[in-house]
Amino acid sequence: MTDPRPITRITRLFDRLCEEGRPALIAYLTAGDPSLERTPSLVAALERGGADLIELGVPFSDPVADGPVIQRASERALRGGATLAGILEAARRVRSFSEIPILLFTYLNPALRYGLERLAADAAAIGIDGCLMTDLSVEEAGAWVPLMRQHNLDTVFLAAPTSTPERLRLVASYSTGFVYLVSRTGVTGEQASVSEAVGPLVRALRSITDLPLAVGFGISRPEHAASVGAIADAVVVGSAFVRLIEQSAGSADLEMRLEDLARSLRAALPRRRR
Repeated sequence: MTDPRPITRITRLFDRLCEEGRPALIAYLTAGDPSLERTPSLVAALERGGADLIELGVPFSDPVADGPVIQRASERALRGGATLAGILEAARRVRSFSEIPILLFTYLNPALRYGLERLAADAAAIGIDGCLMTDLSVEEAGAWVPLMRQHNLDTVFLAAPTSTPERLRLVASYSTGFVYLVSRTGVTGEQASVSEAVGPLVRALRSITDLPLAVGFGISRPEHAASVGAIADAVVVGSAFVRLIEQSAGSADLEMRLEDLARSLRAALPRRRR
């Protein structure tokens, strides 16, 4: 890539955390679960608990990369009337009270239906910092990336333990903000332990990029966060938050429970020597 990297809240976050000597806690939410009206208050709860960056998930009817917990959340959100336009409005409401970095986490189909140029322009105007399209192959992203750059938005791509060296180089070249490392093959979901593939994948990316590296898929417990945070620049937690929302959606103290879970994960992240 020859385009200059955008300077976003994501960039500034990782610059600051590098100075502080700690990894980031990235929290994923399925927007619209349990409702679009409540999504901003859930983001606020996660931020109070110590989340550094929010992945705002766009529900999709065929979420092939997501495990059963997030699949169910997508189904609930869609039944409740969640749309990409409504999710962008929820993000606008978040921006009215918070400067936390927001990464839109979506599949290609909702983005195409909305319109790629329109999405980039609207996301930038609202204050979203970037986008990760789960099913957009990096080999086919040549038109999408310059469009995002025009609006000073980050593009985050996925690297997996099965990625070839050539694909890893493409992911590193097209990504800005950070690179998302998938800890294991398959779908998202809570796991008993962190995959042994994480270490080699982190080392492979470190050798070809200076971008921050975030690890996700299967991280749900403080001990997982501690383990991954010792070698990566960020820990991504999704299913654990989404499951808690599923279990406590009708409770008035959902936000407090979400905040407590975020705080326990954040507290487990290791400090590093600068």
